[in-house]
Amino acid sequence: MKSTLLNRVRRHSLLVVCGLALCSGGLSALAADPFPSKPISLVLPFPPGGSVDPVFRSLAEAASRDLGQPVVLMHKPGAGGIMGTASVGAMNEADGYTLAVMHNSVIRAPLIQKVNFDPLRDFTYIAGLFGLSTGVSVAMDAPWKNVGELLVDAKKQPGVLSWGNVGAISINRIYAERLAKLAGTSFNMVPFKGGSEAFTTLIGRHLDVYGDPGFGAQVQGGKVRLLATFTAERLKRYPNVPTVKELGYDLVIESPMGLVTPKNLDPKIAARLASAFKKAASDPAYLNQLEQFDFQANWTSGEEYAAYARLQFERDAKMLKEIGFKPE
Repeated sequence: MKSTLLNRVRRHSLLVVCGLALCSGGLSALAADPFPSKPISLVLPFPPGGSVDPVFRSLAEAASRDLGQPVVLMHKPGAGGIMGTASVGAMNEADGYTLAVMHNSVIRAPLIQKVNFDPLRDFTYIAGLFGLSTGVSVAMDAPWKNVGELLVDAKKQPGVLSWGNVGAISINRIYAERLAKLAGTSFNMVPFKGGSEAFTTLIGRHLDVYGDPGFGAQVQGGKVRLLATFTAERLKRYPNVPTVKELGYDLVIESPMGLVTPKNLDPKIAARLASAFKKAASDPAYLNQLEQFDFQANWTSGEEYAAYARLQFERDAKMLKEIGFKPE
């Protein structure tokens, strides 16, 4: 009897010890497995080789050092830069291991076509990063030395001169249409999948005008002439290049880019990602890439970027209604 009782006590003690060990081991595993514990994917909704590619690559490398895990770029082009980001918005859960580049075409998409996502509800906004600078570019050996000459030619042959943009519903395409209308003419609008393809076509003289960001390297390389920009002020690197607004057309394009995840991300993980990318946004290599492509650094918090998205959605709805814009 005594022996049986002793055995029971021993077995109970052993179970308690094992239970404590398991509990301790579980806590240790949790403590040793903070976010992130594996690589993070960053979805770029554009083809490789465009202007945003090296910018986000340098940002990802800087963020990787702070996070202690690789931030891997995943190119998912399509639908004018919408498809890749939309695929992230369609994910059921957010765990912080999938990010996507957000931009205004994604915010605008539901206003002009049927989509299966809501840009204001289906994402957690992590941060705003920088603003794009949209220019009016032609090949260096093109006949036009300024926008005035270009528009004079366009008036002589409406709908003949070709004007390229990335995506049929981009704000750059819309504002090109508005510029043409204000000048009393029209262009043959040509959508491209990415800037690399567009600039190759422009330089080869198979495209007359390209009206998107990312012209910096081509202008500096002497292959492209910048006629004007859709910025609020002249760019520092091109003090002799006027803005479209200066030329008498009240058209200024605001094009911020930032980072999002699927909706319902844990606020602690969101804060960790924001902290890492904010630190990365001051990295010299990243800032140098922004300068090379004439992008404007503009860090904003996730809350500020989400508020901007809501306001921009309302502005675009009003603008599209006013101009009666209809995609082809």
